[in-house]
Parts: sequence; C-alpha cells; structure tokens
Amino acid sequence: MRTFSAIAGSALFLVAAPGVVAGLIPWLLTDHYRMPLSTVPGFVPVGWILVAGAAGILVHAFARFALEGLGTPAPVAPTEKLVVGGIYRHVRNPMYVAVLSIILGQVFIFSSAAVFVYGLIAAAAMISFVKVYEEPTLARHYGAEYETYRRAVPGWLPRITPWRG
Repeated sequence: MRTFSAIAGSALFLVAAPGVVAGLIPWLLTDHYRMPLSTVPGFVPVGWILVAGAAGILVHAFARFALEGLGTPAPVAPTEKLVVGGIYRHVRNPMYVAVLSIILGQVFIFSSAAVFVYGLIAAAAMISFVKVYEEPTLARHYGAEYETYRRAVPGWLPRITPWRG
C-alpha cells in the first residue's frame, strides 16, 4: 500500500472505529455531553488528562500503522509489515488501551455509571476480538516474528522500558 493511501485509510478508520466507540457512544450516553461535570474533587482534571493523553497515544499508534506498517488498523487493509516501533515497543494493543482510557476519562469527567458499564462491555469485546481474531491472524501472517514480539511485549499493561527486539 502506498504511504498516502495508508495515511488516508488510517485517518478514515480512526474516525469510524475509535471515533464511534470512544466519542459517539459516550456522547449519546452522557446526553450529548450535557451531563454536569463530576463533583468529586480531582475527577474532572484526572479525566481530562486521561482523555488528552490517550488521544495523543491513539493518533501516534494510527500513524505507526500508516508510516511503519504501510497499512491501516482496519482488517480489510492490513499492514504490510508488523508494527513494533514507537508505543508498540511498550504494549501490543495501544489503540485499545487508549480507547478504553478515553472512555475511563469520560467516566471520571461525568461520574457516569452508564459510561462505566459501557466501558466494561467495550473492554470485554476488545479483549475477545484480540484473542479470537487478531492474535491468531498475526501469528499466521507474521509467524516467528510475531511470536517473538508477543512473548516480549505485554498486550494490555505497558512495560516501562521499551522492547529492543
């Protein structure tokens, strides 16, 4: 895939998938963000830090797919190369971790039980998708290269030091 196509496809998928999961659905659950902000001391700033930090990580992860992998996160236009640079040296699933962090940030900002329950459902769906589809697909496509990476880099809780494989 050409770099421009990979960037365009990744940008489109960023809006279509994380935009819906971490933006549109919480927006609907919080009555279009019209809920009052949390009154619990510290929750609102912590929530905004989670949302902003995770959004930056999400954009970085999508950029790695386009620029390093020459593809997109979408299963219909996968990468040509296994993406293991940048944030992927710390955690195998930074996009999912970032999306869940954005949802959690909104839980803090609004003290929303509905968004919290939604986040649990989203987490279960993401973990299942990774186990049932992504990991077997990557193992088939990239073989030993993926297995080495999988053994060295945790899937969900980032390692402190970057993997240097």
